[in-house]
Amino acid sequence: MKNCKGWQGGSGMREGGRFVALVVGCAVLCSGCGYYSFTGATIPAQYQTIAIPLVEDQSLSPLPTLDDEMTERLIDRFVRQTRLSLETVEDEADLILSARIERYTNAPTAVSGDERAQQNRVTVAVNARYIDRSTEEALVERTFTSFEQYDPLVDGPGGEEAAALAALDNIADDIFTAATSNW
Repeated sequence: MKNCKGWQGGSGMREGGRFVALVVGCAVLCSGCGYYSFTGATIPAQYQTIAIPLVEDQSLSPLPTLDDEMTERLIDRFVRQTRLSLETVEDEADLILSARIERYTNAPTAVSGDERAQQNRVTVAVNARYIDRSTEEALVERTFTSFEQYDPLVDGPGGEEAAALAALDNIADDIFTAATSNW
């Protein structure tokens, strides 16, 4: 920097100007044709509403509230973390996100010498379909899978539920990322 013409030895004004230019540049980039939030979600301006019907649970899960839990996690990501508002009537929404829990397993992954499970793995698979209602085009349509482990001896009966809910959190994050990052 000392060899640059006009360099004035770390002037705060030069650094302040760079900062202003950086802020203005970010504002211009973020104000393009879409909406950007600090969660990393980009939602095009033409979308204002989303319908998220109750998630169907077609798995054989022993946990009766998985459908409600998954629905709540999706609403949290898509409504509370973006500018989209929740529409209860699907025909009036700009976007529809429907999901179905297709598979739930709870299986030992580590067994002790006395053949008792030391670690169990809960695996959940959710099929999600994210649709643009104006074109009826599926923007995302795929199955998302996640697993979490727990120690049945230490965590007890609540360990399975905690692992399942953590897997649902991961899946909700993955669905959100897939749906909001392809614009």
